[in-house]
Amino acid sequence: MLQQISEAYGMQEAALSITPVGSGLIHKTWKVTDGDEVFILQQINHNVFHDPYAIAENIEQVASYLKEHHPDYLFVAPISTKAKEPVFYNEEEGYYRLFPFVKGSHSIDSVSTPEQAYEAAQQFGRFTGLLAGFNTENLKITIPDFHNLTFRYRQFLNALENGDEKRKEHAKQLIKELISFESIVTTYEQIKRSPDFRLRVTHHDTKISNVLFDYQNHAICVIDLDTIMPGYFFSDAGDMMRTYLSPANEEETNFSLIQIREEYFQAIVSGYLQEMSHLLTPVEKNHFVYAGKFIIYMQALRFLTDYLNNDVYYGARFELHNYNRAMNQMHLLKELINKESHLEKIVRAVTEKQFN
Repeated sequence: MLQQISEAYGMQEAALSITPVGSGLIHKTWKVTDGDEVFILQQINHNVFHDPYAIAENIEQVASYLKEHHPDYLFVAPISTKAKEPVFYNEEEGYYRLFPFVKGSHSIDSVSTPEQAYEAAQQFGRFTGLLAGFNTENLKITIPDFHNLTFRYRQFLNALENGDEKRKEHAKQLIKELISFESIVTTYEQIKRSPDFRLRVTHHDTKISNVLFDYQNHAICVIDLDTIMPGYFFSDAGDMMRTYLSPANEEETNFSLIQIREEYFQAIVSGYLQEMSHLLTPVEKNHFVYAGKFIIYMQALRFLTDYLNNDVYYGARFELHNYNRAMNQMHLLKELINKESHLEKIVRAVTEKQFN
């Protein structure tokens, strides 16, 4: 690998060292040291992202826009190879890219304080807000139908028709529960037809590990830009809710530990609206809690669909792995819905405070 890097980027192989970093599930990541300089190397998962050059084109367009309109914003873009390419390709191992390492920065794997949730939400809101003038039609679709809830529901229904019979029998109660929340899909269909909801430059993967923090735990910028695509605000806001609100993650099987931490919800709302309040329509703001329902429900559908299809997408460490994940997300969805009216009051209070 060191030989590939040195040849692609014109470095001296003898001066390079490489160590694996991160806990990402999609790409493999390493820290590369070249004397006093440090870089981040990623191997792009070609099974998930079929067109790495589409990713590179999106990043290049966004980088150019930000450089022109918001030159002070820190945007971490890939370094070009000697051949002026944003990625380099190896026939045996696929596509790689190299990023500059942001000195004094670190990432975290899970949210442990409301302050972290606020900082991350503000950064994701700022990212979309600064790109308000960018024409989303220029963006490539790097994962088709990624957050298309109607598409995910159809996949679920197809799994009910063609999935494993024994697994369908085992999951029959969870299947009934998921179908009972079909109104979330109906709302999504209404949203797509509504002029009150606008497509914006959306990150689509707002877990906390995609934010860089400094050593005072202030967020610096967002990273992992592969899923930059046109999208609705609730994709980003909802993914933060799904991954920040509960102290238990999606792997937890003690479902009594799954809960909605209201102080974290308020932090997400406050941080995101700090940057996006002037851009969101009143109707969009009224659907802030729906954002959480949208993403959590979609993830429950995806986990159970994969379980019924014998784990062909996510894979599984044991037979009930994706079933348990789907159960986990269903519990999280119900916890959110149980607190929906109170959470909506929090959104209204934050909105009123920001206007006063």
